[in-house]
Amino acid sequence: MKILITGAAGFIGFHLSRLLASNGIEVVGIDSLNEYYPVRLKLDRLNELKQYKSFSFKTINICDKEALDVLFENERFSTVINLAAQAGVRYSIDKPYKYIDSNLIGFINVLEACRNNPVKHLIYASSSSVYGNSNDIPFSTNDRTDEPVSLYAATKKSNELMAHSYAHLYNIPITGLRFFTVYGPWGRPDMAYFSFTKKILKGDKIEVFNEGNMERDFTYIDDIVNAIEKLIDLPFDKNGEQEKPYRLFNIGNNKPVKLMDFISTLEKHIGKQAIKEFLPMQKGDVYRTYADISDLEERINFTPATSIDRGLKHFIDWYTKYYSG
Repeated sequence: MKILITGAAGFIGFHLSRLLASNGIEVVGIDSLNEYYPVRLKLDRLNELKQYKSFSFKTINICDKEALDVLFENERFSTVINLAAQAGVRYSIDKPYKYIDSNLIGFINVLEACRNNPVKHLIYASSSSVYGNSNDIPFSTNDRTDEPVSLYAATKKSNELMAHSYAHLYNIPITGLRFFTVYGPWGRPDMAYFSFTKKILKGDKIEVFNEGNMERDFTYIDDIVNAIEKLIDLPFDKNGEQEKPYRLFNIGNNKPVKLMDFISTLEKHIGKQAIKEFLPMQKGDVYRTYADISDLEERINFTPATSIDRGLKHFIDWYTKYYSG
């Protein structure tokens, strides 16, 4: 087995690479190392991965079709896990073309590479943002998702449609994963929990949008990557019957947390009160996320094991150690 992980220097890509490589699986990681957030953090993640002999890394942007095609031809991957993307809902309002390039052009390059160099399985990252401001809770993969409220969400919905068409046309086994607010050590600095921590420690104000009336289905990183590992070899049959070569799962905690409770938990583990500035809802944001994970429970016995209290404690412990140096 040889697995390609795109976005390997990113948050989820790093943790997944480490888990698989620690189990002796040959992992090739690629990443563009863009400057959406400090490259130092990405390089430090890669330095952590150097200890694993079964992990190798190449600086490749999935938008570079020629480089990607050469990589696929030379390596002959059994599985591809596409986690490379331009992330961030709010950033998509200011920099729309970065999302078109990475999330659409880059993704079609990955699909074409898998078509021309057949793989046993392609797993790719979608997002809970495709549900928009749905009032149907919990969010089910059977729900309509045709009212995105950000360009980021629109590109992720486009990925799902593109992947479905390639699975249908070329019989490529493809699994899409709608991630729900992933957090934990080595996380993304643009995420609220990360920026809140930095500001609380410095005594700066934190911006609390929609006057704090929001809920998120926060999902700890270990729960995410443990589930992905189980999905790699999950057969495309259900109850003994062959499935079509495309499937879609929510991957969340199934326990939404109120934003103010989340902030209180951060304050407890940091040992300091936040200075809060309450603001209206931001463009592109959603009021709540809440994952229906019954399909994953049925297929891989997925049960998120990490509470928000324990998960944020792990994050704060890592943050204070990492930035103390």
